Amino acid sequence: MSFTESIKFLLVDDLETNLQALSALLKRDGLELHTARSGPEALELLLLHDYALALLDVQMPGMNGFELAEVMRSTERTRRVPIIFLTAGTVDSQYRIRGYDKGAVDFLAKPIEATILLNKATTFFELAHQRQELARMNAKLAEADRRKDEFLAMLAHELRNPLAPLRNATEILRSDGASSKDREQAQSMVRRQIDNMSRMIDDLLDVSRITEGKIELRKQSVSLESILNASASLVRADCAARNQEFHLSLPNEPVFLDADATRLEQVFGNLLTNASKYAGEGCRIEVKAERDGGDVVVHVIDNGIGIDPELLPRIFDLFVQASRTLDRQHGGLGIGLTLVQRLVRLHEGSIKAHSAGLGQGTEFTVRLPVLASPPPDMPAPRRVVADSVPRRLLIVDDNVDSVRSLSILQRNRGHETRTATCGSEALEIVTDFKPEVVLLDIGLPGMDGFEIARQIRANPDVANVFLIAMTGYGSDRDQETARQAGFDKFLVKPIDLAQLQEWLRTLA
Repeated sequence: MSFTESIKFLLVDDLETNLQALSALLKRDGLELHTARSGPEALELLLLHDYALALLDVQMPGMNGFELAEVMRSTERTRRVPIIFLTAGTVDSQYRIRGYDKGAVDFLAKPIEATILLNKATTFFELAHQRQELARMNAKLAEADRRKDEFLAMLAHELRNPLAPLRNATEILRSDGASSKDREQAQSMVRRQIDNMSRMIDDLLDVSRITEGKIELRKQSVSLESILNASASLVRADCAARNQEFHLSLPNEPVFLDADATRLEQVFGNLLTNASKYAGEGCRIEVKAERDGGDVVVHVIDNGIGIDPELLPRIFDLFVQASRTLDRQHGGLGIGLTLVQRLVRLHEGSIKAHSAGLGQGTEFTVRLPVLASPPPDMPAPRRVVADSVPRRLLIVDDNVDSVRSLSILQRNRGHETRTATCGSEALEIVTDFKPEVVLLDIGLPGMDGFEIARQIRANPDVANVFLIAMTGYGSDRDQETARQAGFDKFLVKPIDLAQLQEWLRTLA
């Protein structure tokens, strides 16, 4: 049954005038009235349509109303259709019993009182409408359940995929026979697979946060040029590796947006990554931005494999990647474009996808509002200190492998490190070692990272230490709680080592 089709009633009476009177009385929007002047004619209609109510005259020549009802009750397709009998005869108790035995829900004596019939008809109309709504909701739930199962299977697949190269890379690094080139390739493999896993998890969490309304944009005046250049830098190496042409075209005049630069870089970075990944070897990718009144329109165009017309209307749906390619040669969770669309909408913009079909290339068009007046001059960049300044670092995490590996890495970069795996140990080392920087896991057993940070800030001997939170929880609320506890910076696991190195480099 279509969920938008009209609700149908069947009216059966051997007199045309009665049918016309009933039709005139019951006529309403959303209700389709079918009429029949005999039992056999009614049965033909019952085989073709689903009826919410049948109004049957009892005293008809040939097959009477009781006999028609008996046939309806003996057929699976029609046995649940509610029946109201209409009769001009005397309706005594025996007559009613016989009718109810044939499946009637009610009797109405002729001449029929219009108000009574309308009230009963309205009840069955509303019940039918509710059944349609329930069927629609059940279909949506079934589809959501199917897509959830597909996604969970896909998630398991995508999270397992990096494990094989990570294990292989580990064995290469342990091997005495590995050449320096082998080790270098293994290290690159580890970094690449960790980056892939981090991006998948971040995208998944971002979609969840946006859906629940938990993402707050950190808007400020930003230039479109800086956003697009930063996004382009993410894919230039991939384009070169795939022998793809890349072109970026900007408006003649600077364009400024009131936007969260990180989130817009995420938007265009995702679109460009998809273009490079899906367009194919040797294709051309173009980013073209132009002013259109109070907006700027950014086109991301490729001349690659295009999009199947059947997929195009659902391209921004969650997990639609599941049906994009059967072999799933490009991987991914199918949530990137959903995230892109929702981030664009949070910026009061819009995004559209266009493709003439498979082999015809793809174009994504993003429209964003432009700042009415240019922003004031940006402040001068902060002075940085040399890379070589060693720091005293305390690293606190209850995961022994995590704390040891990070300590080794920082020692190899010239820093002096101490480690702790619980709160009490960390506070003792802080007092004795007096670190310049504390990298502190939030989710410690017993005393958590927030409480440790508060106690450190309350100690005048080390109150000025630079505190960096490390956690697998990265919501805005988590970051705000960290700031209130006294943390200076916040890193989501696996931590961004380049960002950490930059903070250590610029620490006054």
